[in-house]
Amino acid sequence: MTAPVPAASFDDIYHTEYRRLLRKLRRRVDPDEAPDLVQEIFTRFLRSGGPGRAHNPAAYLSRIARNLLIDRARRKRQGRPIFFPFEEDRDAAVPPEQTWRIEAADMLRLYRRTVRAMPPKTRRVFVMRRVKRMSCKEIAARLGISLATVDYHMVQALARCRAAVAAQC
Repeated sequence: MTAPVPAASFDDIYHTEYRRLLRKLRRRVDPDEAPDLVQEIFTRFLRSGGPGRAHNPAAYLSRIARNLLIDRARRKRQGRPIFFPFEEDRDAAVPPEQTWRIEAADMLRLYRRTVRAMPPKTRRVFVMRRVKRMSCKEIAARLGISLATVDYHMVQALARCRAAVAAQC
C-alpha cells in the first residue's frame, strides 16, 4: 500500500508545470496561441477540483492538454470557430507576475538582439560595462583605448538600445 501524497497548492502546481505545458503546446500549436491554451488548461484543472484531489497533477494536466488539443482539432475540422467562454465569476485570476514575466522575456529578447547587432567594438565596451560591471577606467586600460572612446561607445550602445525599445513600442 502506498502512502497518501500530500496535496500541493494550486500556486505550487502552477509554478512547476506552467513552463512544461507551454513548451509542449508551442510544438503543437501556434506559439502565440500556446499561452492562452495553457491558461485554459489551468482553468479546467481548477474547475474540476484537481488541486485538492489529483495525486499526480502533472499527469492530470497533461491529460487535460491532450483532450483540449483533440477538441480543438475536431472544431477546426468542422469549421466551427474556436473560442473559450469567459465567465468572470468562475475563472481563476491570472497572477500579475505572469504578465510581468512575459514582458520581461520580450524585453530580454529585444535587448539580446540589439546587442548582437552592435558593431564589435561598441558591443565589447557595452558588455564589459553592463554585464561584467567594469568601470570605464578598467575598460580603457584593458582595451588600450582612451576614456573618451569608452564614453563614445557607451553613448552609441545606449542610443541603439533606446531606439530599439522605441521601435518596439
